[in-house]
Amino acid sequence: MSRPRSHAEYLARLVPPSVAGLNRRSLLAGTAGAGALLGTGLLAGCGGSDSDGSDAKTVTLGSNQSDPKPKDVIAKVMAGFQTSSGVQVSINTVDHNTFQENINNYLQGKPDDVFTWFAGYRMRFFAARGLAGDLSDVWGKLSGYSDAFKKASTGDDGKQYFVPASYYPWAMFYRKSVWQQYGYQVPKTLDDLTNLAGQMKKDGLIPIAFADKDGWPAMGTFDILNLRINGYQFHVDLMAGKEAWTSDKVKKVFDTWAGLLPLHQPDSLGRTWQEAAQSLQQKKSGMYLLGLFVGQQFNNDEQDDLDFFTFPEIDPAIGAKALDAPIDGYMLARRPKAEENAKKLLEYLGSKAAADITVKNDPSTLVANGQADTSGYTALQRKAAELVGSATEIAQFLDRDTRPDFASTVIIPAFQQFIKDPKDISGLLTSIENQKKSIFTD
Repeated sequence: MSRPRSHAEYLARLVPPSVAGLNRRSLLAGTAGAGALLGTGLLAGCGGSDSDGSDAKTVTLGSNQSDPKPKDVIAKVMAGFQTSSGVQVSINTVDHNTFQENINNYLQGKPDDVFTWFAGYRMRFFAARGLAGDLSDVWGKLSGYSDAFKKASTGDDGKQYFVPASYYPWAMFYRKSVWQQYGYQVPKTLDDLTNLAGQMKKDGLIPIAFADKDGWPAMGTFDILNLRINGYQFHVDLMAGKEAWTSDKVKKVFDTWAGLLPLHQPDSLGRTWQEAAQSLQQKKSGMYLLGLFVGQQFNNDEQDDLDFFTFPEIDPAIGAKALDAPIDGYMLARRPKAEENAKKLLEYLGSKAAADITVKNDPSTLVANGQADTSGYTALQRKAAELVGSATEIAQFLDRDTRPDFASTVIIPAFQQFIKDPKDISGLLTSIENQKKSIFTD
């Protein structure tokens, strides 16, 4: 579970060379810095590094988990597989920026047998283009997964191409000690939230921590407002290009967002999510809409002070049960050198044993396998799992639920323009819609 550390990395993650399509080059050329990020091929030969995979006791894994904690967790999971199977895993860890930047060249070159990736549109995209291996037979051996996880692992052709490992819900996080100090109560409606934020201002706090320097955090705010105002199906259809951004429904989302912006941390376009999370950690902000990974910015002795509530209801007819909960996991190369061992590894990665290792070593994520021993979950993890379990619909987050080129070249600059100047909503939405038509009819 991780998020990009810079705007350059974010663009790189979203727009590998052929994701945009060959005839999208003119659009990409207009994106600041995008041209420098694409097609460098730095990852292309990764899979053939030290082993060609032909050894009966080896398999290679391409991993984007380069941060210390997730890198350590992956190493421990692979050690568990090696112990149980006798198969040696060669882990090729590449920093997030390079991995996402070169994913398309990587998959078309000599990829590792198995690689880390994401559920949702970005999984289906590579599966539809024949750049991933069919895992339907592996799924026939898996147990402990809900229908929702299997659906999230299924390509457009009805076959499975993904094994879920972990997920993390988005919610409104806060420090219990701060709320106890001021006597704050969890808001049930948007009016409650607005009144609470007003009181926080009077108490000298920034009501809602906020950052969008990296381009993606504001997508979470849009997602939850759209889910609360228009419901899950409209949100999914809008992401798929089936609904108009100029509709009254979308305008209402932006009107609502504009009303909430003064309650958010100012100057957000110059701030990273880590810096915004630190303002919550330092008790300068009252709450923060983010993923469970917000806890990475808290000290070990502060973890028990972290709590959350789901974003409150806006329309009683729609309620507050839908949420974003992105899923991370593993995929198979289209022509793995060690296919038998690769599928053995993927079966293990989808097992209770692998999930148990993750639970023991990573308090900032949730495991996807329902058979895992979650007795080691922190109170926050248990509450997060209950939240996702009670959700009526689960979205994958805007950048995973729509076309990569649309998210990067249209949505990022549009949302940042809105945050900078929220007055001309109609003009902004007309611009988004015109660009959407061009991209989705490509």
